Amino acid sequence: MILKIHHAQITIPKGAETEAQEFYCAFLGLKEIPKPEALQGRGGFWMESDGFQIHVGTEDGFDRTKTKAHIAYLVEDLENWREKLQKKGIKVIGGIPIPNFRRFEFRDPFGNRVEFLEKIQ
Repeated sequence: MILKIHHAQITIPKGAETEAQEFYCAFLGLKEIPKPEALQGRGGFWMESDGFQIHVGTEDGFDRTKTKAHIAYLVEDLENWREKLQKKGIKVIGGIPIPNFRRFEFRDPFGNRVEFLEKIQ
C-alpha cells in the first residue's frame, strides 16, 4: 500500500546550486532542509513545502525544456505571482482551464517546467 508521496526531484546543471537556491528559496520562498550527510557530496540541495520534499539534483547534458515533467505548486494570489515572475524576466504561459482552479506555467531559470495553481473560491 502506498501511503503518500514523499518527494519529487528536479535537476539543475552541475555547479548551479547557488543560483537555484536564490530562485527557489529566496525568490519563491521554499524552505531549504538539510540533506543527509551521506548524500551531501553529490551536489544539489533539498527543500520542503508543507511536508512534501523537493530534491534538487545536478546533471549535465539534459535539455530540461523538452519535457512536460513538472511540479505544480498550490499558491495564494496567483496574479501577484504572475507579476513577480514577469518582473524577474520569466515568461508566464497560460494554462488550459481546469475546474475549480486558475493556473499558469513557466520554466525556471534552468528549463524545468513549473505550474502554479490557485483554487477558485
